[in-house]
Amino acid sequence: AGNRLVIDASVASREALRYTPAGLPAIDAVLMHRSEQPEAGGMRKVECEIAAVAFGEIAETIARLPEGASIRCEGFLARRWRTGISLALHVD
Repeated sequence: AGNRLVIDASVASREALRYTPAGLPAIDAVLMHRSEQPEAGGMRKVECEIAAVAFGEIAETIARLPEGASIRCEGFLARRWRTGISLALHVD
C-alpha cells in the first residue's frame, strides 16, 4: 500500500521549533505549491496549501528556512493529530 508524496513548494508559514515529550525536535508548517499540470489534454494551473509536520534533523532544517524559501518535500500523508480531520504531509 503506497502512501508517498513528493512536492515542490515554498514555506508559506511555520511555527516555532518545539520538542516532543521524548525530546525530539518537531515543527508544523504550511507549504504552498504552484505549478501547471497536464489534465484532459490541456494544462491546468494548480495552487494549493498543505499542512506539513517534520521531526528530528528535518524539523531543525525547516526551522532555519525563511518564509518563502523553496523546498522539495517527500513523506507520507496522515490525519492531523490535532484535528483528526484534515491531512498533513509528514516530511521524512
